[in-house]
Amino acid sequence: MLERHLLDSLEAHLEKLVFEVVFVASLDDSEDSFRLRSFLTEVSALSGKLHFETGSSEGRVPSFRVERLDSTVAVAFAAIPLGHEFTSFVLAVLQVGGHPPVISSATREAISNIDTHCHFETFVSLSCQKCPDVVQALNIMAVLNPKITHTTVDGGLFTDEAVDREIGSVPAIHLNGELFEYGSMSIENILGRLDSASLEESNNRISELKPYDVAIIGGGPAGAAAGLYTSRKGLRTVIATDRLGGQLLDTLGIENFVSVPYTEGPRLAADLESHLRTSEIELLTSQTVSTLEPSADVGGLHDVVFESGAQIKARSVILSTGARWRLLDVPGEQEYLNKGVAFCPHCDGPLFKGKKVAVIGGGNSGVEAAIDLAGLASHVTLIEYAPELLADAVLQDALQRLENVAVVVNASTTSIVGNGSSVTGLSYEARDSGKSMSVELDGIFVQIGLIPNTEWLENTVELSERGEIVVDVRGSTSLPGVFAAGDCTTEPFKQIIIAMGAGSTAALGAFDYLIRNRVNEDSIVVSV
Repeated sequence: MLERHLLDSLEAHLEKLVFEVVFVASLDDSEDSFRLRSFLTEVSALSGKLHFETGSSEGRVPSFRVERLDSTVAVAFAAIPLGHEFTSFVLAVLQVGGHPPVISSATREAISNIDTHCHFETFVSLSCQKCPDVVQALNIMAVLNPKITHTTVDGGLFTDEAVDREIGSVPAIHLNGELFEYGSMSIENILGRLDSASLEESNNRISELKPYDVAIIGGGPAGAAAGLYTSRKGLRTVIATDRLGGQLLDTLGIENFVSVPYTEGPRLAADLESHLRTSEIELLTSQTVSTLEPSADVGGLHDVVFESGAQIKARSVILSTGARWRLLDVPGEQEYLNKGVAFCPHCDGPLFKGKKVAVIGGGNSGVEAAIDLAGLASHVTLIEYAPELLADAVLQDALQRLENVAVVVNASTTSIVGNGSSVTGLSYEARDSGKSMSVELDGIFVQIGLIPNTEWLENTVELSERGEIVVDVRGSTSLPGVFAAGDCTTEPFKQIIIAMGAGSTAALGAFDYLIRNRVNEDSIVVSV
């Protein structure tokens, strides 16, 4: 099942195994069980420390457990872990086999201190770029604490269960049978929810950090580029972000990144993180900023306060908070978020296999989503507000060749309807005639552009009518010592490579500001 280069790479990694590992699988005569048997047989043949046997792993079939021989250390997969979850599987095998996970000693201690029985289940799709972060975090916790167990469930493989549990978006994390959270979560996020003492200890540690020369808020392409530039200038730098990589984690194919013919968002995000970790940069992940309290004096300290309650101080700040999906803002949308209303066709599309869906938005993103979903859904309705589709001609041509896609233009979505637990349809109005129409659906993918993550900055820095941070050619904002870069700013072109350039510009602007506004000898900034 696996390509030769993957087998060779995996075989090299398996040399790190300390303990023997056994795959215990629950199988039947189905095609999926045959595929899982082939997968596990192929992998177990790569090392003398791997063994494969059939037995009772858990209630779902097909499924399997990765167990440390003669031990209770284990994680479970109700999935054939290919696609984006193949890395999660490899890491699970290594960690169950005794190879230590890469986490801090404080995080390891916090995991060990969890004293209640926690059974986590994470519903994923194998095409989801965000899901592996959650799976890998919970697998680490299960390996390190015997009171924690974790099963990864492929919602595309166990569709009936996904429907019964009313799962409309992935990753969907359940704890002891109840919904715990939708969306990406790090180990720190999960620990904070489970153990308030762990969260308080983390907040105290962060708040006691000495002031920085530069605090970068946001860890996407703009923030990463800014951090690399400021650290190379010898500035004491911190990057604070809710998720390192930003929108890259939700981006599939990237074909316009100069000098790289093709890459994928998660891969580029991993490359950025790897580069950052070679520099002297403090990374504060799983942190969302709530308030910026600017210094009253030029050259003074700015206060950055996080939603967790922690705070840091810095002599300059670079805002690179990016953007998020724009909502329709119609009745029913909020009620059915994650219950049929979704945004990422790559992540959530497999949950709607064989069902009827709609895509709202006729730009490049909307048409690409419709094309992708047409391969999974029984029927796709594409609704565009403008009198014609706005996507590139090559995408429109590809769309027109699909027999299970209907295009509705010059239409305004007016409401989303459901049965209380899931989406059942939507209503729209024909803009030329005013006639109201309805469509029966199982899912709706909203693709109408992005909105900057800047609400928390209202009345703090100057914002445009669209909520974008107003910047000049140096990345300066209306506040001395505060700079901004990327999709959250008035930069008109929202592109990865442009965000990186803007982050570099803002970093150099911050450096210039700091060397011209030294206020005391405690600063590590070197005069030039």
